[in-house]
Amino acid sequence: MTDVLTTEQRRLNMSRIRGRDTKPEMLIRRGLHARGLRYRLQDRNLPGRPDLVFPKYRVVILVHGCFWHGHHCPLFRLPATRPEFWAAKISSNQRRDERSHEALRAKGWRILTIWECSLKGPARWPVGRLLDTCTEFIQGEENTRQIWGLWETNGIDNPV
Repeated sequence: MTDVLTTEQRRLNMSRIRGRDTKPEMLIRRGLHARGLRYRLQDRNLPGRPDLVFPKYRVVILVHGCFWHGHHCPLFRLPATRPEFWAAKISSNQRRDERSHEALRAKGWRILTIWECSLKGPARWPVGRLLDTCTEFIQGEENTRQIWGLWETNGIDNPV
């Protein structure tokens, strides 16, 4: 399948994709701030520049887009145009994410990853429940957790 946009149009579209202040990230930020939790944004001194950093709790929150980070959920679909490029790009992003996670854990940080599919689409969480889960993680003792959409995978519900 050929791209319906010219190379210049595609480049312009791709340049408009934001890496910060995304809708899912803003939803989490506003909700946690309203609950009295204070954080820093994208601390450049930490591996991977986490989206939200809670120094008081030694917690970082990563809000991952299902496409860009290769989450195996219904929201992820490899593009038909240049699939080799996209497979390599997404695989590279996943390897970078894993390196960042390892470095953060080695420095004593606890990591909460929130996937885009938990915030949009038919399997999205109720916002209040998602924010409750985030708050429990931040104030708790658990080292890592991932939150994804509320669908069944291999007969196992989301473990949260």
